[in-house]
Amino acid sequence: MTRPVTVVFGGTGFVGAQLIRELVESGRPTRLVARRPEWPAWVEDGDPLTLCAADIRDADQVATALSGADAVVNATSLYVASRQVSFEAMHVTAAAELARQAHQAGIERFVQLSGIGTRLASPSAYVRARARGESAVLDAMPKATIVRPSVIFGPDDAFLGQLTALTRLPAIPLFGRGTQRLQPVHVVDVARAIVTLTARHRPRRYFFELGGADVLDYREILQLVMHHLGRQRPMVPIPFAVWHAVALGLGILPEPPLTRDQVILMQGDNRVTEGVGTFEDLGIRPRALRDSLPDCLPHPR
Repeated sequence: MTRPVTVVFGGTGFVGAQLIRELVESGRPTRLVARRPEWPAWVEDGDPLTLCAADIRDADQVATALSGADAVVNATSLYVASRQVSFEAMHVTAAAELARQAHQAGIERFVQLSGIGTRLASPSAYVRARARGESAVLDAMPKATIVRPSVIFGPDDAFLGQLTALTRLPAIPLFGRGTQRLQPVHVVDVARAIVTLTARHRPRRYFFELGGADVLDYREILQLVMHHLGRQRPMVPIPFAVWHAVALGLGILPEPPLTRDQVILMQGDNRVTEGVGTFEDLGIRPRALRDSLPDCLPHPR
């Protein structure tokens, strides 16, 4: 008898790839779904992992990918919209269709990966699409679980990688005064939370916000990174109006290093709020950024 499969859309992304590993190492039959799926370097003969080439925007390919599934995770994301694919197409239309097909197939466990700060009134087109996507998923599948992590870090991530690059400059430009409060969360902790939320005996909460053990402001995070790397640089406050102008100019590039949506996200705090599920509900003790830097960043030279 074939065992039911946990299907992960976006299984080659930063969170998705770690989730695939956690699922496989827990012994769960797992299907990695992506437009161009690849076997992870760590996979061994006999591991309960299969690959499926599918575009989440193609309803027929989605149906094929869902065959035999008993749990689904949507870990796909789009950070920069283009003429080829919009935020609406990826985060709303495709997410809703995936949830609709999962519900129609009788799949009871569905996790939609989103982010802390998601709200319909945001000035960010990206965040508004995320919020509409959450609503569309819940309309299609009322018992879906929404997972909102804070800023995610880990080995070879974009967050710490960008901060490391900043420490090579003669002076580090801050977003405003650098007082935004963040709760960085390790990618492994996020993945393990999703493993728990896709298990048969999962908690009966449907909204989770995941933050790490540290609540730090942006300036403090930079200081931790500099201390780890053995570097010291002055930090210079830059008004957000300047950052918006810079992002606007960079927007002509096909893959801009900074977008207006990223600037908007940096204008507010990014930490767990009250009245939602957290790591504590899942029996997970999240690790602290300060303790994780030696495993996430190259050793100082």
